Amino acid sequence: MSPALSQAIVALRAGRAAEAERLAGDVLARGEDLSLAAKILGQALLIQGRADAAIDTLRRVVGGDGDPELRILLGRALGDAGREAEALDVLNLVVAHRPLIPQAFLTLADYLSKRGRLEEAVALLEEGVRAAPHEVLLKIGLGYFHLKRQDHTKARVLFSEAYSEVPTQHDALVGLAMASALGGDFTLAAELYRRALGSRPNDATTQMNLGKCLLELGQREAGEAAIRLAARGARQLTPFVTALADTAHGRLLVRPSAARQFLSAKTP
Repeated sequence: MSPALSQAIVALRAGRAAEAERLAGDVLARGEDLSLAAKILGQALLIQGRADAAIDTLRRVVGGDGDPELRILLGRALGDAGREAEALDVLNLVVAHRPLIPQAFLTLADYLSKRGRLEEAVALLEEGVRAAPHEVLLKIGLGYFHLKRQDHTKARVLFSEAYSEVPTQHDALVGLAMASALGGDFTLAAELYRRALGSRPNDATTQMNLGKCLLELGQREAGEAAIRLAARGARQLTPFVTALADTAHGRLLVRPSAARQFLSAKTP
């Protein structure tokens, strides 16, 4: 990999999409590392909302490259550009690829779900799990779609299986916590959220959800402290104010000034 592409990847991960676009574009123009450069450039363009430019870039490279990741990215770009029939054609072709590519199933399922076709998305992922029962990412993806359907029982089974197979899988652990909370087991959910924070202590959403579970358990001071910690440095406080009010033992803060004051107060 060229130094320029290494820098582009760092820029992309840091949210500097324009910088990643420039670096990857320069490499692509020189005809080097075509596949990787196109992937980075395509992602950078999509982040900036420039789907049509991403399509042009990806189509030029995909024509002579069988890399499934490029085709998945092209499918995403076509979908973002509103070219639904073309997007489905591309993504269905990658889904049919064998050996199975989990990301193809997850991308197509996400595409279907965003267009109100949730049951089709679930059926697709169920097909993927049947075809590749040891693909943990498919189980996790299907689990989250079951959460969207409010079926926490099925979600919990899938997350439990995925977590038992790969205990370091953060998304499986968080999903299991969410399913447990939806099922009313707030004690287990709180423990799982704490475990998840052990590996990602700065995850504000997990910290907030821990606070909600503690509030549900009647541990008001600890719950409010957790939500305050999650809100630290946040520009938008609405999710945290809602989290405080959403539980039986929560706190309703109507005025924005009162919410800001409460959430910024130091924990006793």
